[in-house]
This record gives sequence, C-alpha cells and structure tokens, in this order.
Amino acid sequence: MIRVRDLQAVLPALIGLAVVALTFASLAPETFLSVGNARTVLAQYAGLAIAAIGMTFVIVSGGIDLSVGSTAALASVTTASALQATGSPTAAIAVGLGTGLAVGLVNGLLVSAVRITPFVATLATLGAARGFAKWWAGDQTVRVPELGWLPDLSAKVPTPSWLFLPPSAILAVGVALAAAFTLRNTIFGVHVYAVGSSEPTARLCGVRVGRTKLLVYLISGLCAGLAGVLLFARVNVGDPTGAPGMELAVVAAVVIGGASLTGGEGRIAGSVLGALMLGFLANGCNLKGWSNSIQEIITGGIIALAVAIDAWRHRR
Repeated sequence: MIRVRDLQAVLPALIGLAVVALTFASLAPETFLSVGNARTVLAQYAGLAIAAIGMTFVIVSGGIDLSVGSTAALASVTTASALQATGSPTAAIAVGLGTGLAVGLVNGLLVSAVRITPFVATLATLGAARGFAKWWAGDQTVRVPELGWLPDLSAKVPTPSWLFLPPSAILAVGVALAAAFTLRNTIFGVHVYAVGSSEPTARLCGVRVGRTKLLVYLISGLCAGLAGVLLFARVNVGDPTGAPGMELAVVAAVVIGGASLTGGEGRIAGSVLGALMLGFLANGCNLKGWSNSIQEIITGGIIALAVAIDAWRHRR
C-alpha cells in the first residue's frame, strides 16, 4: 500500500525528472523522445541506480560511502580477471559481487568497530580500492577474448523483446523492490532508520548499532560490486580508472531522491528517480552537444537546491 508520506518524500525527485524530461523533449523531440533513446539511458544508468540503492541504506543510517566508484572499478577488474581465468560468466559475476562485499566489509568494520568517521573511513577506501584496482590490472585495462553471455546484461533491447526494458534495468528494478521491502517491512529496516534518527536513542532501545552499520556498508558494497559487473558488461573490459566521480553522482541521486544527509530519512524509490533524472539529464546534454562542464554546473545546482530544500524542511 502506497502511503501519503512516501509520495511526499519522492515528489521532489519526481518533479525534477519531469522537468528534465519536458525540457529536453522540447529541445530535441526527434531523438530524446524515442524508445531507443529511453532504452539507452536505462541500460547505461542501471548501475548508477543500483549503487544509489545501496547508498540509500548508508545515508538513512546517518553515514556516507565515498568508495562506491572505486569499488565499481575494482569489481570490473576482478570480474574481467575471473572471466579470463575461468571462462565462466557466473563465476566472474560471483567474484565481482564478492569484491564489493569485501570493500563493504572493510568500510563497515572501520566505521562500526574502529569507529572512524564514515567520511574519513570511506575516503580512505576510495583511494585504496582505486589503487588496488590499478595494481591488479597492471595500470592497464583487462581485456577478455571470450565474454560469453555477460555483455547481454547491458544490451539495449531485451530477449525476448516484449520485456521492453533492457536486462540491466530489469535487474535494477528487482534490486529496488527487494531493497524497498527490506527498508520498509523488516526489523532491520526499522533499525536503519532508528540509527540514522538518533544513535544514542537507538542504543537505549536495544538496537545493535554496530551490527546495523556493518550491514548497511555490506549492502552498499554489494550494490557497488554489481554496478562494477554491469560496467564490465557495458564496456567489455575491466577498467581500473572506470566510474570516475561515480560516488558524487550516487550521493546526488540519493539526496535528490529526498534522503537527508543527517540521516533518518530516505526512500528507495526516490533514489531510483534521482538516478534516472541524472541519467536523462546527461543524455539530454549529450544529444544537444553541450559540454561536460555545462552538465556538471547544472548537476551541482540541482544538488545545492535539493540540500537547501532538505534544510528548509528541517527548519520547518
């Protein structure tokens, strides 16, 4: 059952997505409004949406994960290396997901056990994961002669075609539904919101704060690992320099989606809508031939507006 509070929480992201779509629909109606273009955006930005889903758990709990971009790049490298060694796409995906879980475990232990501030802890793993990816790949891309069915994950047209959505987008929808159920309808989800709202109060209520923090970083790492697998499926190489600035785009998607950087607020649907808005914004800018600098200025303005609205809501 959809609640009024849920609709109010995702309304800003929904309005932002509508504004972006209407703007570029009027500027480039022939290309932007085509089914092929929509499928292209969904296939390219499914990984961003999945990473934003994982980040939602972290931000709702009052933390932040700056390592998602580096984790995705490392996962793309380990996925390529595993496929090169075994020839099995299934084993390669398992290695990529395991890479994300490993980085998430390190982040979770640094935050929950060592009690390092999330910003500092994940900033450290941001650099370490990127450096490890470059070392693993020998400072070059990892190319695999036989890719198997892995590139099909990032295909723009699904098989069978009546599914309409690209396979990576269908995967993102599945992850979003599972995450939304977990966050809204499980004891763990209640604990995530409780820790983000007030950690001391959550402790007094018997919430195992350390375990909850560890689990949210594991989820974030797993989602970043899956984003890395999709990155490899899309570009067909393991790139240690891939996904540059992804962490900022992911945080932006979650904040645009209505999550509060102070914790205790956020919806999976809002984060997915935020990721879609950024995807269609980038796509529209590319179709119009606008430079990346214009796109970055617009994105920065949107983030500042979203944070200002969040601050205004809290003052109210």
